[in-house]
Amino acid sequence: MSRDREPPDRLIKLEEVKRRAGLGKSMIYRLIQQGRFPAPYKVSPSASRWSDREVIAWIDDVKDGFEGKRPKV
Repeated sequence: MSRDREPPDRLIKLEEVKRRAGLGKSMIYRLIQQGRFPAPYKVSPSASRWSDREVIAWIDDVKDGFEGKRPKV
């Protein structure tokens, strides 16, 4: 694997999404409905997972909003 390649994307559970984003389940789903948070992928009829990369990108985007720009959440 070359150094400039990204590692493969991981699919993460809601508990990890909540911990990383610092948000509760209700707020995460509210933001998803508003189109302001990455939607999960259905991996089975009873299981959803989020893209690790998409969650990280969302966190970076929100964090940028608090570093001199208007907050996005």
